[in-house]
Amino acid sequence: MGPSRILLLRTSALGDVVHALPVLTALRRNLPHATLGWVVESSMAPLLAGHPDLDELLVVSLRTWRRQLHRRSTWAAMRDFFVGLERFAPELVLDLMGNHKAGALAALTLADRRVGVAPRFRREPSSSIWINEPVIPQGEHSVDRALAVLDALGLPREPADFGGGKLLREEPIEARDRLASTGDQRALIQPGAGWGNKRYPPDRWGQAAHLLERDLGLRSWVAAGPGEENLANEVVAASRGSAEAIVAPTLAYLGTFLRHSRLVIGGDTGPVHLAHALETPVLCLMGPTAPETNGPYGDKEAALWRQLPCSFCHKRFDEAKLCLTDIQPAEIAERARFLLQRHPAAPTP
Repeated sequence: MGPSRILLLRTSALGDVVHALPVLTALRRNLPHATLGWVVESSMAPLLAGHPDLDELLVVSLRTWRRQLHRRSTWAAMRDFFVGLERFAPELVLDLMGNHKAGALAALTLADRRVGVAPRFRREPSSSIWINEPVIPQGEHSVDRALAVLDALGLPREPADFGGGKLLREEPIEARDRLASTGDQRALIQPGAGWGNKRYPPDRWGQAAHLLERDLGLRSWVAAGPGEENLANEVVAASRGSAEAIVAPTLAYLGTFLRHSRLVIGGDTGPVHLAHALETPVLCLMGPTAPETNGPYGDKEAALWRQLPCSFCHKRFDEAKLCLTDIQPAEIAERARFLLQRHPAAPTP
């Protein structure tokens, strides 16, 4: 019999939280009576809110707290979190981050068992001082490295299951109305990304959108999160009328479009990985990160990349480099054709 109270630590970002979802699915499948909790940043909490496999969601705002330590409201929020952490009282903590932030949170739980990957596989190797059960991961992909922590529980190795049907089940009426008003399924282009060198140039995205309509008869939405409106408008302007922007003010709104798109195309970014978890066909353009470690899990054909001497450096830059810009819009359209042929069209919502 396994531990009865288990806490997962994966606070952000969206793609990383998505890649940790198979751990939650496996825990619930193999330990149906365990109480499962998850510590997550407030911006990512909507993805896990109401998840049927979770018993408790412990929400933090670490970045905000660091900036606003002088505010009374910050200390009140921190107190509420620590009270919740003490009340949850996990027997086992799974560090799915591999850094000092997660390690410190694990130590604060006072749990007897704190599991994480071994030092050489951690983002911050010295953070291994916070865990007491290191594991050696099998496989290169971040999903496999997350699943490796289950070895400490003696659970069987099983295919990764993101549980897409359990995510973002409440779809905003505004998003459903917007979908209904278009009357057909479309591709969704996600031009934004956290790193500048993960962002394919907007004029190239526009050209790709034009080719998708000209050659495949598939019009495009261009997703714009908060602060990305200008970027989306640049893509639309370059598409020669083949695309229109959608402003997604919330994760639930974006998730509705991701779930009901015919194909989601973007860089190595959270919305693309979320679409993959929702079982929507995706096409991911890889530049500074490698398909083997960060691409659409289990589907190398859903990624496009260039194998250059500088490829997969895993370094951040302010703008796209040759490893990304050498990918041509015509290649995107051609790979999209292949993926659409591979995946039959879903019913129009």
